[in-house]
Amino acid sequence: GLYAWLVEPYWMELVRQRMPLENLPDALVGKTLLQISDIHVGPRVSSDYLIRSFRAASELAPDFVAFTGDFVSFATAHEVGELARVLRSTPRGRLATVASLGNHDYGRGWRDVKAADRVSRVAADAGIQVLRNETRVVSGLQISGLADFWSPEFGADFGHAPNERPPSTPPNEVARPGSDAVATLRALSPTLPTVVLSHNPDVQDRPIWDGVRGWVLAGHTHGGQVKPPFLPPPILPVQNT
Repeated sequence: GLYAWLVEPYWMELVRQRMPLENLPDALVGKTLLQISDIHVGPRVSSDYLIRSFRAASELAPDFVAFTGDFVSFATAHEVGELARVLRSTPRGRLATVASLGNHDYGRGWRDVKAADRVSRVAADAGIQVLRNETRVVSGLQISGLADFWSPEFGADFGHAPNERPPSTPPNEVARPGSDAVATLRALSPTLPTVVLSHNPDVQDRPIWDGVRGWVLAGHTHGGQVKPPFLPPPILPVQNT
């Protein structure tokens, strides 16, 4: 219990991965992309810890920064206000700073599009371009951000993991017109190097990826909830564990 409370949540680790991409322009060879996910600004995460972590990450001087959702825990007015304070210290990419949203960014029940709008505005004010079923091409790199799988903006209903989603909650807002994750993937150019931001990794098991080649960056699992040392994670809020 002490380990899960006092050690694991504050164990910051930098993991480096090579990212080979087809059709990568010579100008992007050797560039770096920093992924940050699930900061969950709110009562369960220390804002000071997040700010210290952001400042350490900024020293890496990344070319791209990609957030993969769950900026907040409940998307309340207080948390969104605290998010603005925390994001003042966020690392920024020299070429682009982008994000997708996670289920918690859509408020309680994961259905509140107005809550997602508030989170998106705060992120935009901090210099982060939130991609909600949108694609941006930067220096020849195609970056696409999908709406969260459990949100009303994802589009086609492929089913949800029952072990985290709360009981059915009526949506406060319908999805934005024309917003659809499946159509976003279909519109990707096959000739450009591609990175897709998708908070929930279960999306990768859905039959919506025909013709898409590249990297998918996800979060959501936190590397295992309350992860004990030397043991498998007891809770993973995904269907494909």
